[in-house]
Amino acid sequence: MKKLLIICLLCAPFLQAQLSQRFKSHWFDGKAEISSYELTQSRYGQKRHGKAVLIFVTEDFLAKEQVKANQRSKTTIPVLKSNRTKSYLTGIYPYSIMSSSFNSLRKKHPLIKSVASIQEWCGQSYLQLNAKKETLDFTSHSYFEGEADQQISLEKATSEDALWNLLRFDPQQLPAGTFKLYPSLEIVRLNHIKMEAVEATGELKVGEYNLTIPSTGRGLSIKFNPEFPYTIEGWTETYIDKGENFTSIAKRIHTERRQYWAENNNRFESLRAPFKLD
Repeated sequence: MKKLLIICLLCAPFLQAQLSQRFKSHWFDGKAEISSYELTQSRYGQKRHGKAVLIFVTEDFLAKEQVKANQRSKTTIPVLKSNRTKSYLTGIYPYSIMSSSFNSLRKKHPLIKSVASIQEWCGQSYLQLNAKKETLDFTSHSYFEGEADQQISLEKATSEDALWNLLRFDPQQLPAGTFKLYPSLEIVRLNHIKMEAVEATGELKVGEYNLTIPSTGRGLSIKFNPEFPYTIEGWTETYIDKGENFTSIAKRIHTERRQYWAENNNRFESLRAPFKLD
């Protein structure tokens, strides 16, 4: 009986999630979804060619510490995590960008945490957004003047970084109409804009979600398979700089579900071939 009680406690977060059996069968199979993309990225007014990767996986998360748990317990909550990476060259030097977002698998699937890091030869930056009970806590470290070390408490609003996970739960959960939005951490740092909630407009179509942010001159259109599990086929970002329009485009190359964390031996390098990342 004691053993059964422990098992029930461990399973409680999943029971509370009220997730569909289809979702559970797909996302709790012990694997991650890895998708590679051909990337055309606008940076410094020119188009750069590179690669992007999206990784989606469920994992157990410590709610208080807001980090991945080593093992499931009654103090952990299940989350859907997305890792989004971009790599491209700007002339002689490379850019490497990674963003991670964690959304609860419980009801309403709110954002728990989002982080982004940017590395290039000039220096590096790190940003983090943590959801607290009443606020969003924003932390930023950067080599740029005026952005060096910041800690700000923000009012709660939708985060652009959370939208990638919401789409994978159910596109119908994506916000439509006009709403307040915190731009993605990547955009905040690359464009050196203030971290604040701005007015945005969302529009959901069949297999497409369009986001418009007038104050920053940005637009984001995510294309996805309208059938579960709503695989992301690519995206288009637009922005206006000094009256000139610029566009970044990503198109899907290949998708697989794998336990990549267990495939770190040199003999597994051949598994990269279908993703065309090298």
